[in-house]
This record gives sequence, structure tokens and C-alpha cells, in this order.
Amino acid sequence: MRIAYLVTRADPIGGAQIHVRDLALSVRDHGHHPAIITSGQGPLIDGFRQAGIPVYVLRHLTAPIRPVSDVRALREVRAALAEVRPDLVAAHSSKAGILGRLAGRSLRIPVVFTVHGWAFTPGVPGPRAAVYRRLERMVGPLASRLITVSEFDRRLALDARIAQPDRIVTVHNGMPDVASDLRADPTRTPPRIVMVARFEPQKDHATLIRALGGLAAQPWELDLIGEGPGMPDIRALASELGIGDRIRFLGQRMDVQRLLAQAQVATLITNWEGLPLSILEAMRAGLPVVASDVGGIGETIREGETGYLVGRGAVDRVRDRIGRLLAEPALRGNMGAAGRSLYERQFTLEHCVTRTLAVYQSVVTGPARAAAVA
Repeated sequence: MRIAYLVTRADPIGGAQIHVRDLALSVRDHGHHPAIITSGQGPLIDGFRQAGIPVYVLRHLTAPIRPVSDVRALREVRAALAEVRPDLVAAHSSKAGILGRLAGRSLRIPVVFTVHGWAFTPGVPGPRAAVYRRLERMVGPLASRLITVSEFDRRLALDARIAQPDRIVTVHNGMPDVASDLRADPTRTPPRIVMVARFEPQKDHATLIRALGGLAAQPWELDLIGEGPGMPDIRALASELGIGDRIRFLGQRMDVQRLLAQAQVATLITNWEGLPLSILEAMRAGLPVVASDVGGIGETIREGETGYLVGRGAVDRVRDRIGRLLAEPALRGNMGAAGRSLYERQFTLEHCVTRTLAVYQSVVTGPARAAAVA
């Protein structure tokens, strides 16, 4: 198959971008022919080109809704697809999903839209959520299939009447494995905590920092990996609570695997999610995870077995659960090993690729193809 992967931005690098990278490289290794259509710049695009995968960089494709730019971006997407001539468009991220479905229908090319968390999921500000819910209802029928990365998002789509049940399938995210020397030792002390997340309204660094402010008597260090406009406020909060000297603000890093291998506890305190790759990366490294129980996160963590789930904004519960792990090296080790085992059983990249290719194949060769070009 010739597969055109459409993702709104190549930068900053987040879960959707990593997912597209891993899928594109894997489907190529399975004998298919991927091409990338995106906007932006940076190491992701460089990596595709070095791997010999064609990349089409658009000028007008942006994440915010901007009607004039969006019309221009739609023209660019159509032009790129006309050049690639794919058997299938695989769209990722909200804006690319909308424009990809419109362009695919106009060119009679079937489209599979992978949802990395709906833009109207609980926790997203109300006005923005309402706009995207309406847009998704309008363009939902244009996709041959919708892939949701969690059952939570599949149910959300059905409740919002985005598409018929037979057009929505869940395929959990997966991650490629790492070498054994990139596995963590959760029992080491003093423990290092890590959170991989951009400093944006979606993520809730403030709750984590406030929780750790109440654990100052225990030994720990924290690595925050990611960039974003909210970083100065979190620096200020950490300083105000007297724990700034125990936190490393590392920015965007391309060596996350190595940093996870040096950690003992992983966290993801957040306001909304699909099924975050950062949790799978932590499980792959053999780390216990404390994470907010939002979106599909509860489908990755086994409460009390591989980690702990906490409510949105629940400072006291975050403090209690991290405090337990800080105090008990053996508990960290047992939970980390259980998380690693769960990753091996359910969340490897090959699990994800096999199921995704099956969806693609059903669209290209089955009744969905006829529906797309009708």
C-alpha cells in the first residue's frame, strides 16, 4: 500500500508525532510505502528524510482554527495527495484529521483518522470543546474508519454521535522496545522522579509540584522533560515552595529513554489525555507510574499493581501515592516489574502495527473503499 501520513505539526514533538514516526518506519519494514505530509521543521522531519521516507512540508497547516489559513492548507493537502497518489490517507491530530477527511473525500481517496484524544474530551475548556464537537460531527462520516487509541475515546465518540459503531475501532498505542541497558532500577536510592510533558494547559505540573512540596522531608529529585509557555510559572512555584533546587528543567530531549533508565518513579499529572505514550515508555523502562485517571490512562495502569491512578487536580492523593513509592524501594521494584510485563503483553509496537495494518487493509480492499469513493 501507498500510505500518506498526515499530521498537523512536526514540532513540537509529542505523542502523535512519535506515533506517526514509529508507524511509518514499521509499515515500511512490512513492505509498504509511507509518505509524510506535515508542517513545521526539526528533528522529526530530518529523521524521516534520513530514513528515505518522502516528506511534504506545508506552509499553512496550523493547529489553531484560522479560516483563511485553513482553506489554504486544504488546498496544500489536496496538492500533496495528488502528487503522492496514495491508496490510503492516515490522518493524525485534530486539524489534520478534519482537513485530511475533506481532501480525501474530494479526491476519492479513503481516509483513516487516528484519534489521539478528542479535542472535546472532558477537561478541555468548554468553548473549544463545543467547536470541535460540532466539527467532528460534520466530518465524522467522511472517514472510512476512525481508530481511537483507547476504549474511553471510542465510547466518547459514540456518545457524541461522531460515526456509526462499525466505523470506529480501538487500537491501543504501542512502543518499540529498548535495549536491556535502558531498563531502570526502581529500587535505587535516593529516588529520582520523572515526568515527560510539555508545559501547556493540558498538563498539570502545578499539582505535582504542590504534592512534592509536602514531601520535602523525604529524599527525592525530579526531572521535568519538555518545553512550553508554562515553564516560568512552574519554576516560580517550585521556588516559592522551597524545592526549586531539587528539580531539573531539562527541556525537550531526544534521549528520553536514557533519562527514564536513570529514574525510579514516573508520573503524568494531567488534565486530559488520549492514551499517552509517556506512560508506555515508563512501563517499558520498568518504572512504577503515578498518573491522573483521565482519558484512556486507566487502560494502561493496573491500580496498586503497576502504579497508582489519581483524580484530576488531587494534590493530597498525588502526595500520598508518590510518598508510598518514595518510602518503599521494594514496592517500586515490584510495580516496575509488573508494568514491564504488562507492556510486553499488550503495548509493544508490533501489537499496534499489526492491528493498524489490518484496519488499513480492510479499508483499501473492503466495502469501506467503495463507501469512500461513492
